[in-house]
Amino acid sequence: MQIIAERINATRKRIGKAVAERDADFIAREARLQAEAGATFIDCNAGRKPEREVDDLTWMIEVVQGAVELPICIDSPNPQAIAAALKIVSKTPMINSVTAEKVKIDTIMPLARDSGALLVALCMGDGGMPDGLDDRLKAAEALLKAAAKHKISPDRLYFDPVIVPVSTKASEARAAIETVRHVMTKFGAHTTCGLSNISFGLPTRNTLNRTFLAMLMEAGLDGAIIDPTEPHMMSTVLAARAILGRDEWCMDYIQAGRAEKLD
Repeated sequence: MQIIAERINATRKRIGKAVAERDADFIAREARLQAEAGATFIDCNAGRKPEREVDDLTWMIEVVQGAVELPICIDSPNPQAIAAALKIVSKTPMINSVTAEKVKIDTIMPLARDSGALLVALCMGDGGMPDGLDDRLKAAEALLKAAAKHKISPDRLYFDPVIVPVSTKASEARAAIETVRHVMTKFGAHTTCGLSNISFGLPTRNTLNRTFLAMLMEAGLDGAIIDPTEPHMMSTVLAARAILGRDEWCMDYIQAGRAEKLD
């Protein structure tokens, strides 16, 4: 299960302030907290000010790589920022993300191809946010074909079903689950998602986030963009893996218990 830790995002007020002030200690501490909580990738998003993104992102990545040994998830829609980041990453990164829009395919897929990066593929196209299962699968199939043309193998793709707040249209949650199930059984690829979108605007968001995560994992989800320091989140991941038979003899769960890492 790839845990893409989302806390280092410059659109968050405290992170944005740290980036603006070049507070390396604060960013490094955020990276270490997430690594200790169970992250496998550290997401770096410097989208605070588009005109400063290249400089901010490269600075951020250098700080994170100096603090932890985990690979970077380069989180940007800007091909120039992604290209700059790819020049300084020390381990095979993930790029977040590409959509089925032609301009995105033409600019971002070559960067993933040439660098060997993993690639988050959002199941949405020129029409914007998807509506239902069919929209998602149409975009996913277009992305799979485009990746093949760019010589990116399916096992480097992490399809994101695009999570819509359950408060706006509950049927979209089921569509996301079934998209994950389809991709995991038909594509030979991986899946991930921006999990916390499901609970936007609702109380006790942690409960909704964790419940939805377990449901997605039953459908095959093998990656998630989450805050691993969120209470009970990693316990839910470990418990779901054990129940679904992804943790032989429940050893990861047992070891986490012995280390007092289960909530």
